Amino acid sequence: MNMISVTSSNIVAVGYDSQRRTLRVQFHNGTYDYDNVPESVYYALLNAPSKGKHFSRFIKGHYITHRL
Repeated sequence: MNMISVTSSNIVAVGYDSQRRTLRVQFHNGTYDYDNVPESVYYALLNAPSKGKHFSRFIKGHYITHRL
């Protein structure tokens, strides 16, 4: 999975696997996969002015999560 670096105080990089519909988010303190995430959610995160706020509002707690 290709990871894209983002400008954020908490998020380092994000990636997406369209075959598995998996969003990967790398934080300063660990990396997590989120299952069954629509591709539109991934692009919305990439384009959000505040990655952390967008993540907290639309992703965290909404998808099954696995710490890598």
